[in-house]
Amino acid sequence: MTNFIPIFPLEIIVYPGEKVNLHIFEDKYKQLIDDVSKEKKFFGVPPVIKNKISEMGTQVSVEKIVKKYDDGRMDIVVKGNGIFRILEVIESVPAKLYSGAIVKHAENDEVGTSRHLKAVISAIRELHRLLNINKDFKKPDEELKSYDVAHHAGLSIDEEYELFALLREDQRIEYLRRHLKKIIPVVAGAEALKKKIQMNGHFKELKGFNFGPGKK
Repeated sequence: MTNFIPIFPLEIIVYPGEKVNLHIFEDKYKQLIDDVSKEKKFFGVPPVIKNKISEMGTQVSVEKIVKKYDDGRMDIVVKGNGIFRILEVIESVPAKLYSGAIVKHAENDEVGTSRHLKAVISAIRELHRLLNINKDFKKPDEELKSYDVAHHAGLSIDEEYELFALLREDQRIEYLRRHLKKIIPVVAGAEALKKKIQMNGHFKELKGFNFGPGKK
């Protein structure tokens, strides 16, 4: 399906199903949020990467306006829904401060292999252990999808977008698996190096070299 939606380009990836807290302070986006919340419509969040609006983005809805300030600023919660591909950016929308885009909604397969995702979740927890991080996925493991754990896998924004552009769950899981297989040994090596550096200057109990039988 092809249609027009207002857009709010941001330097983040919003995955389908994800809830994000935003502070709205620019006049054009205060107007955008006012419009879509009153009419209960969606708007688009295309990621801005390297100062450029990406081709694909997330259709989001306003879940809650947490606080509205006297000057019109807002604290809001938005939720990611579907994924779209931008066909054309409409920089100037009549009578509006914000921009929009003609978009085509993408078919997205969210059914994956739980066995493979379990291995990814286990690897992410190992990564967190190495980094001394404690994260709660807020869902039972059997209900998790790639989108639920992607932000916790140590991806750069470019890598998050590469994963976002994959429209099959098995492809996203495989992307995460390969990334973690590559990054965990690097982090583990850095942790070992850190411990070695920390030990420098400590009294060490080391066994001397034995030159031959019977020598002590």
